[in-house]
Amino acid sequence: MSTRARQTPRDTARRSVPGFFLAVGAACLVAAAVGGRLVVGLVTFGILAACSLALVLLGRRSETYQGLTDKEPDERFARIGGRAWAGTGVVLTVGNLCAFIGELASGRSGDPYFWFLATAALAYIAFVTFLSRHT
Repeated sequence: MSTRARQTPRDTARRSVPGFFLAVGAACLVAAAVGGRLVVGLVTFGILAACSLALVLLGRRSETYQGLTDKEPDERFARIGGRAWAGTGVVLTVGNLCAFIGELASGRSGDPYFWFLATAALAYIAFVTFLSRHT
């Protein structure tokens, strides 16, 4: 198998993450423009485009980023990736919890944040149940 053929899945994985950031940025830009908030959409797109560019540059030089985007990362990179996702989940859950409490303290229902928290709690229970039976 040629070197080019072996590198294709890795290159695809390394491009798909920055591409995802750009796609989400474009979707946010369109949604904000439709909702009459073009400036918010442009700022959001700019931030996600900057993140995408940073990932492209990291993909060229960072052994960690290259290891995380391998099709089958070794044990160390798999552990780093799993902990990074878990940390992201904690940050998002705590942020939503704080927003929910703030909404309640302001006399509002906190409705959207409640559903984020309820979904996170149910997902956690489902993952623990599934992983405890299949690992």
